This record gives sequence, C-alpha cells and structure tokens, in this order.
Amino acid sequence: MERAYRFRFYPTTEQENLLRRTMGCVRLVYNKALATRTEGWYQRQERIGYEQTSSLLTEWKKQEDLEFLNDVSCVPLQQCLRHLQTAFTNFWGQRAKYPNFKKKRNGGSAEFTRSAFKWKDSKLFLAKIKDPLNIVWSRYIPQDCQPSTVTIKLDPSGRWFVSILVKDLTIKPLPKTGKKVGIDVGVTSLMTTSEGEKVANPQQFKRLYKKLKRKQSCLSRKTKGSNNRYKACLEVAKVHAKIKDARTDFLHKLTTKLVRENDLIAIEDLAIRNMVKNPKLARSISDESWGEFARQLEYKCQWYDRELIRIDCHFPSSKRCGNCGHIINKLPLNIREWDCPECGTHHDRDINASKNISAAGLAVSVCGAGVRLEESKSRKATALKQKPKP
Repeated sequence: MERAYRFRFYPTTEQENLLRRTMGCVRLVYNKALATRTEGWYQRQERIGYEQTSSLLTEWKKQEDLEFLNDVSCVPLQQCLRHLQTAFTNFWGQRAKYPNFKKKRNGGSAEFTRSAFKWKDSKLFLAKIKDPLNIVWSRYIPQDCQPSTVTIKLDPSGRWFVSILVKDLTIKPLPKTGKKVGIDVGVTSLMTTSEGEKVANPQQFKRLYKKLKRKQSCLSRKTKGSNNRYKACLEVAKVHAKIKDARTDFLHKLTTKLVRENDLIAIEDLAIRNMVKNPKLARSISDESWGEFARQLEYKCQWYDRELIRIDCHFPSSKRCGNCGHIINKLPLNIREWDCPECGTHHDRDINASKNISAAGLAVSVCGAGVRLEESKSRKATALKQKPKP
C-alpha cells in the first residue's frame, strides 16, 4: 500500500528563498499552461494536451523575460503540467469543475520525483539545495521504505510541510471482529451508529468563531497592499489552521476507531455539494466535514481489509420503519422522533436511519441487493403527476 507521511519542517533562509522561488515558478507555469489551453479551445476549438504544454515550457525557458525558470529544478515544473492534465481529464469526465488559476495567497506546493531528491540515512536532500531539510520527525518512516515522491507545501499561515510518499509494507489486514455498523451523519450529532451510539459534533468552527471574526475585522481595516495587511492575513490564516487541525485530528481518531472495531461499515452517499446550498445548514455541514469523514473511512478500509458500502442518497433511511418496513410520506428535519402508523413503534430519527443503513449495507454485501429497495410514496406520487397522460 502507498502511504504518505506528512511532517513539518523549518527551512533555513537560503532554503526558504529557493523553495519560494520554486513555488512561484510552478504557479507561473501552471497558470500560463492553463491560459494557453483555455485560449486554444475557445478561439480555435483545439485541445492542447500535456505534450504540447511540455514543449511550450521548453520555449518559455528560452525567452529572455522567463530565464529565471532555469534557476529552479525542472521536475516540479513538469509535475505541475501533469497535474493540470489530470485536472482536465477529470473535467472532461465530469468528475470535477473547470481548473482554476493558482493564487499566491493560498500558499503553494512543489512535487519532486526520485530524480530531484536524495534520501540518505533518513535525511532528505532536494535538488539544488546542499543541506538536508530540518524535519521534525513526529513519527518514523518504516525501514526499507524508499520514498517515491516528495511534496513540499507552504500553507496560508506560513507553515512548511513535507509529504513523503512510500510503499508501506507494515500495513496489514486487521483481525476480523464479526461486527457491522451503519452510520447516519447529521447536524445535531456528527454521527449515529446502528448500535445507538451518538457522537456529538465538536463544533471546531463555532469554538473559534469569535476570535476569527475579530481577526477578520482587523484585516478589513488594513490598506490593501500594505505590510500590515499581509500580517493581518497571516493572523486570519492561523485561526483557520487551528480549526482545520483540530477537525482533522478528531476525524482521524474517530475513523480509525470505527475501522478497527467493525468488519463492515455502511454509510450514506450524500450529495454534499447540493446540501451546502442551503444557507441555514451550510455552516454546520461544512464544519462537520462529511466528505473528509467518508474519504478517511474509504482509504482506511482499503488499508486494513474492511468493507465500506455506500448507500444511495435516495434510500429512505429516515422515513422507513425499521420494524415493519412502512415508509411515511414526509418527515421534516425538526421532527427527531416519530411513531410508525402501521405497527406503532416509536423511533428515534437518527438511530432508526442508522439501523436501516446497516440493514441495507448487509443486504448489498451478502446478496448484492439494490439499496433503493422501495421508493417512498411521495416520490411515487410525484412521478405519477409528471407522467404525461395518453
């Protein structure tokens, strides 16, 4: 399994200057290639691929006003063109939006392959840098693991990180536990399991909202382009970094626990991009990071030989009675408990949904059944209304 180890490092003044120049060149090449590909399509209906942009890069290096591109390693410049090609591939495959231009205020990154770095005695030497990087080894990379790719990243708060990609031979399947769990994510609780356990949302954004608001108010009073505004931007970015770090740490601990304790995990495949369009729920949904929660579960299940099943978002998990299977017409979000009109069973909305998700996930795992076993009456009625009369 490939695994990325991320560490923080503290570059010297000379190293920082070269790395900043490298990221600036990467950003310039990426934006010029994106502009060239966009212009070629809209003006000449021509699709420009990686090979053409790679040839253009050689020509750009020969131009007098772009000679500084030769002062940095050529590998990150080629890698950014490959990343742009991947972005366009995802766009044409309708898996992502049209690529955006890179901005300096977002920090930056540079990717080095094996030809542009040296790994010796647990020390990392980058191309055109004499001294090794001063890395804070918060954990050790397993022995006999040789890095295949190294990515240097500068985040908006001014922190430097290095991500080392290796083939980790220490990742092995976990022993079977015989347990399965269904997970229903929500706004009031981060998640509810089919065993009746509810995990509260730590609300990292709400905890630091007042501090963030104060820093942003201070930023709005600064003159654009001034050094004081740059310092205020760093203060705002540091608050955002605290929120992100706390949220990511909580999700890692939670997902690792779920993967270790269960052989099968069933979750809903929610349309999060559509849900955050609701202005009343957008902040809460974004703070809970449902997408990151599902992403971590997915790759950790692949690592440790667990089964992750995504249930279709149209499956009526909340409106379906877990006892008799009856589906009610409507269930507004403000109703957290309800009684089944058929069998009279009293349901907690979230626990009932998680149990239905668990049952649907087990059905998919055992016999490959569809998760949309039965449409709700309201959906059937809507379909009948829209059906043209003969």
